[in-house]
Amino acid sequence: MHEKVNQLENFAQQVRRDIVRMVHAVQSGHPGGSLGCADFITSLYQDIMNHNPNNFTMDGKNEDLFFLSNGHISPVFYSVLARTGYFPVEELKTFRKINTRLQGHPTTHEGLPGVRIASGSLGQGMSVAIGAALAKKLNNDKSLVYCLHGDGELQEGQIWEAAMYAAGNKVDNLIATVDYNHKQIDGDIDDVLPLGDLRAKFEAFGWFVLEMNGNDIKDILQVMAIAKAKTRQGMPIMIIMKTEMGQGVDFMMGTHKWHGSPPNDEQLANALSQIPETLGDY
Repeated sequence: MHEKVNQLENFAQQVRRDIVRMVHAVQSGHPGGSLGCADFITSLYQDIMNHNPNNFTMDGKNEDLFFLSNGHISPVFYSVLARTGYFPVEELKTFRKINTRLQGHPTTHEGLPGVRIASGSLGQGMSVAIGAALAKKLNNDKSLVYCLHGDGELQEGQIWEAAMYAAGNKVDNLIATVDYNHKQIDGDIDDVLPLGDLRAKFEAFGWFVLEMNGNDIKDILQVMAIAKAKTRQGMPIMIIMKTEMGQGVDFMMGTHKWHGSPPNDEQLANALSQIPETLGDY
């Protein structure tokens, strides 16, 4: 376990370097939430999910699927996909440029391997994930479906319609996660629209709920193992994942101001000085 955790931590560090460099290069994008979710997305694609980067198909039969609902954190998604083998790492240089496959929010018409839905219109990803999970049941496909949501996204009503539907229809091959960093573009969650007791809410909706530290890879692996063991028992699973927006870069942590702001040259140098290069920059 110790060696595996170290490998994943090194991978996540390189992902963080990719994130700040990508956003800086085009002076556009969302570094805060991307940095906060680097450990989780790394763990998913490098250890937790059963998937095949060498033979990507849109239907994903007989492999686990992941849907990024909060699509604005595309930098972390693209970095992990590239470094897991879905497309060349060099392509990260094209992030948010004209005619790139790496749009600011993931899209499908460019045919980027690893991306199965366009996302970024918040509130829709859980509904899509439920549909995919039901399709797997109909096809007798024993694989699982994962999705990730922002905490501010839970202010969208469609999330709660989907949550009610998933429990009512026993969509028990679904593991959803909420990035609970308490920050959204306009400020702290509690200052914009408080979410209250999320655990109690999802439990009341009929979900099995777990909590984990999304910036501790050992905890991620342990809690996700519990989540997988609880699948196919009649309840959808929700993981409330506590993270720090901007994790790994001290001046980006603890504030919503880096939700969608790129670093300047000096800030980039400062950020990179805090994140070791572990796998080689693109």
